[in-house]
Amino acid sequence: MRPFLRSYAGYWDSGLSPYEVRVVPTGRAVVVINLAEPFAQVRRVGAPGAGSGRIGSLVVGLEDSPTMCGHHGGQEAIRLELTPLGAYRLFAVPLGQLTSHVVELQHVLGPWAHLLVERLAATPDWGRRFDLLDAVLLDRLGRGPDPAPEVGHAYRLLAGTAGTIPVARISAEVGWSKSYLIRRFTEQIGLTPKTYGRVLRFDRAMRMLSRGGASLAEISALCGFYDQAHLNREFRALAGTTPGRMLSARRVEGALTL
Repeated sequence: MRPFLRSYAGYWDSGLSPYEVRVVPTGRAVVVINLAEPFAQVRRVGAPGAGSGRIGSLVVGLEDSPTMCGHHGGQEAIRLELTPLGAYRLFAVPLGQLTSHVVELQHVLGPWAHLLVERLAATPDWGRRFDLLDAVLLDRLGRGPDPAPEVGHAYRLLAGTAGTIPVARISAEVGWSKSYLIRRFTEQIGLTPKTYGRVLRFDRAMRMLSRGGASLAEISALCGFYDQAHLNREFRALAGTTPGRMLSARRVEGALTL
């Protein structure tokens, strides 16, 4: 599963106090299998509407803006981060349909997903839980659709350069026109090549900021931003906050408490 998964973790929260966290774009799709209390609400920042209401196990498509997740406390879950190519194989739907959407797991994987969640919740041992989920993931990934080779190549070019390669060069490399590349890439990856590169640059800057040891000016230069002001604008657009506030945020599983 290594080519398809970026992270795979089980976790629990023994506290019973309600909390809200902000999930920022990473260039990856997320699956949360809730084994206890559901989320109270999941909403995309800046989007119209009040949000999802109560939602249990869920799928989050690729995003270009932050999402707020509220929970009443006492969460127990398994969280998967999938590469876009892994998500395309696992979900077996055009990823463009899931872009910036949060949906119930069974709406993507079918009615059997509810049975899987019940079996996982009824299995108290984490090792046995992971064995069960491993078998299900390997089976579905093995039967999933293959992305177009050109889309896979374009994805690897963007991922290998952390989003700094120009779209025109990607188009020339894969042998497709720019418009055709954008259409097929968006269908199978979930974002346009330009937007996906933007998210990758932001994600690299986030990771460098978290590690420390580099100034914002250095991060801006290394991650392909014009200057520090450009970096600040991208953080506000993609995370709804500033690099300074991100640095001081408390990190929880896959998210930030701001």
